[in-house]
Amino acid sequence: MALIPKNNSKNPLATPEEKRAKREAAAEDVLLREVDEAVRQDQMSNFAANYGKQLIAAIVLCLAAFGGYLYWQSQQEAGMERDSEALVAALDQIEAGNLDSGSAALDPLIADSNPGAEATARLLKAGVALQQGNARQAAELFAAVAADEDAPPALRDIATIRSVATSYDTMKPADIIARLKPLAVPGNPFFGSAGELVAMAYLEQGKQKEAGALFASIAKDETVPEGLRSRSRQMAGLYGVDAIEDVDKVLEQLGSPQEAAAPGAQ
Repeated sequence: MALIPKNNSKNPLATPEEKRAKREAAAEDVLLREVDEAVRQDQMSNFAANYGKQLIAAIVLCLAAFGGYLYWQSQQEAGMERDSEALVAALDQIEAGNLDSGSAALDPLIADSNPGAEATARLLKAGVALQQGNARQAAELFAAVAADEDAPPALRDIATIRSVATSYDTMKPADIIARLKPLAVPGNPFFGSAGELVAMAYLEQGKQKEAGALFASIAKDETVPEGLRSRSRQMAGLYGVDAIEDVDKVLEQLGSPQEAAAPGAQ
């Protein structure tokens, strides 16, 4: 058996010209790949040169903005915690009877704090002013909270009612009704307090029917404090409006005459 001689060429029958063409094609392919790589590197270099600074600046800006937000959030939380501690400290002074020092402790909060803390501080300071007999200052503080659009709505409503109650004797009935009528509706958290003042203003205008109906509505509202409901029930009855829905329940709360007249009753 004859042995076939080894030949490293893939095509032993190729001519020298064909072999040279293949080598040149391979060399050209390598050159094209190197040129393509160089072009890509050059493009990246140009991009970095033209847009690198802007890109880095944008990244830094985003990081700075995010960091600023985190700082603002931490400052807000720290500020609210600081304001809360200051309010509690002032309230402790007031409850201990140290009205002057408690009122003075509220001044920094009124001057520089978040809207909620500021409004609360004004309300507390107004309460101190009332205890000290300074109704005029109290009314001004209540009115300031009521007019503050940044204050929480609930605190503004409280301030409105307290402002009217403090200045009631110097206000016209029509002004009282105009200020409080939006709050003197069933379902409003301050219906009882606002409704009672409006009903009293109606009486000053001679509108007994409207006053009696409003007193009856307050008396029937189970969300209103019982003391105010009882007072309103009596006022409604005085002006001929039945405000009692459950007689047995009312008798149970007040103590029935039969029980009071029973032998041995004290």
